[in-house]
Amino acid sequence: MTRFALTLEFDGGPFMGLQRQTHGPTVQSAVEDAVLAITGQGTNMVAAGRTDAGVHALAMRAHVDIDQTGRAKPFAPFRLMEALNAVLRPAPIAVLDCQIVPADWHARFSCIGRSYRYRIINRRAPLTLDAGKAWQVKLPLDVGAMHRAAQSLVGLHDFTTFRSAHCQSASPVKTLDWLNVRREGEQVLIETAARSFLHHQVRSMVGCLALVGLGRWPEKQIALVLEARDRTQLGLNAPAAGLYFVKADYPGEEV
Repeated sequence: MTRFALTLEFDGGPFMGLQRQTHGPTVQSAVEDAVLAITGQGTNMVAAGRTDAGVHALAMRAHVDIDQTGRAKPFAPFRLMEALNAVLRPAPIAVLDCQIVPADWHARFSCIGRSYRYRIINRRAPLTLDAGKAWQVKLPLDVGAMHRAAQSLVGLHDFTTFRSAHCQSASPVKTLDWLNVRREGEQVLIETAARSFLHHQVRSMVGCLALVGLGRWPEKQIALVLEARDRTQLGLNAPAAGLYFVKADYPGEEV
């Protein structure tokens, strides 16, 4: 078996999420179907993260195993990448990179860090180019207040308040490496990194920070709802369309 590490970019809008589902199209099933069409082999794609329906990725890492025994001309990474991109069209999935990795390299379990970006378009005019790619908030946002409030979430905490009821993680305790809020014109970017995240954690944090930015919550409210460890205290869960998986980090790779 040859293990290929893939870097995927995708628009999550048309999919029911990354992970295979029985009730609709997913990124995983699209890539696995492409591998089957190219090689004649079924495979199980494993990814660094599990994005929900509507969530996008700039550089999701994944791996697939392909048996090249008996092939007169084994697949080179570049050739496999080109073939996958050809078969995946017109689905909004692109393989940006493909490499052969050791058999013990694992897209999920070898990953030591994940980062996300959330995009808010802060304007009254309707979204055109960014429709389905960002969350529109029409009223002005105080980005300074959002950033200050966000710092209470950095570090080791019990994130039960910011955890989906359907989360399968064994523990609500996570360490948030950093959480920054900044403005670029009409765009407000919320960027964060951690070794791993809970289901809906980023969207839940963004939703509450937006309430601070709108002046509906005081800055100290973020720390209070965190300490409550109670999902019913969550103010708002931001929509999926604005969330992007940015990158995954692995030992020995440049960060």
